[in-house]
Amino acid sequence: QVQLVESGGGLVQAGGSLRLSCAAAGRTFSSYAMGWFRQAPGKERLFVAGISLSGGTTDYADSVKGRFTISRDNAKNTVYLQMNSLKAEDTAVYYCAARSPPSYYTASWLRASWEYRYWGQGTQVTVSS
Repeated sequence: QVQLVESGGGLVQAGGSLRLSCAAAGRTFSSYAMGWFRQAPGKERLFVAGISLSGGTTDYADSVKGRFTISRDNAKNTVYLQMNSLKAEDTAVYYCAARSPPSYYTASWLRASWEYRYWGQGTQVTVSS
């Protein structure tokens, strides 16, 4: 069992920055790949960014590439999402999630939301234009 708690959300003006954190408790954090997903009102939950167990591999949705950075600190059991140049369309509830590594790797393995077993409660990010 892994418990995930997100923090760092809030209200920010367009063009501003926020850093989300996700603290993990429970089983060995470094045994899991981590992902960030977001869900806007009335829309499906979408992949934002993912990071492998060691942090050596990352993946980003096209909509955030170049603006968001995912990182992890295995000593602190925490994964981060640095969000810069925020836009109104980034407004959503942001969730972090944990998954075990796959037995067979594909190019998009970090994006497979159905493979993430543990999810946090989410943190609201609102970007005003």
